Amino acid sequence: MKTLLIKELYKSFTVNGQNLSVLEDINLTITGNEFIVIVGHSGCGKSTLLKIIAGLHRQDRGVCSIDGAPITRPGSDRGMIFQEHRLLPWLNIEQNVTLGLAKLSKSQRVDAAKKYLSMVKLNGFEKAYPAQLSGGMSQRAAIARALIAKPEILLLDEPFGSLDALTKIEMQNEILNIRAQQKTMMVMVTHDIDEAVFLADRVIIMSDRPGRIVDIVKIELPENRDRGSADFSWYKQKIFKHFFTSTREDKQDFNI
Repeated sequence: MKTLLIKELYKSFTVNGQNLSVLEDINLTITGNEFIVIVGHSGCGKSTLLKIIAGLHRQDRGVCSIDGAPITRPGSDRGMIFQEHRLLPWLNIEQNVTLGLAKLSKSQRVDAAKKYLSMVKLNGFEKAYPAQLSGGMSQRAAIARALIAKPEILLLDEPFGSLDALTKIEMQNEILNIRAQQKTMMVMVTHDIDEAVFLADRVIIMSDRPGRIVDIVKIELPENRDRGSADFSWYKQKIFKHFFTSTREDKQDFNI
């Protein structure tokens, strides 16, 4: 069972010649196919933490490792999905999805594309171009692209933030179906507390910058979660209470 360990992690950036602390004393252990969702105000370091796990940033000090091996660079064991789909407009969907499979034969790439595009319900759109797809369909293609390399950890940086409400719900259900099929560990950043409660096994709550973990809420709800239930609302309120002391303007960062 795969283990992602983050221990006493610190990260800062230099801005205008000054040292700006972004993350302080982050400690977190994630195992197996857990679904972890990180919430916090804009600028608290959520996405920076995700990029450290991805190997796109390096921490100043502390540990970030997978099964004891330090993360020092991106790897095929980790896939990442961003808020924007980042599909290449001059390639069709099949070509976009198989971009990282250059070592495979053409027939193997075609078979892999069919499998993963079918998984995200994009059958028949293999030869379409990104401009011909809706926002939700483009995000489906981005998910297929991330999954086709068979990562053991999937990192999601507000992947549904730009979608309309109905498409967002559809995509949330889709990512849960994929998790059930692939048994993949997932770590997600969001501002949407409803989304966090719907998806997560545990919700990690971070303070304002410099980001620290102020609480970890275990979501003890059934797999098929009812957004209208009293228990679901209780978890939403429990998480949202961490931000009640923030300013009115800051509160608008969150969708409850």
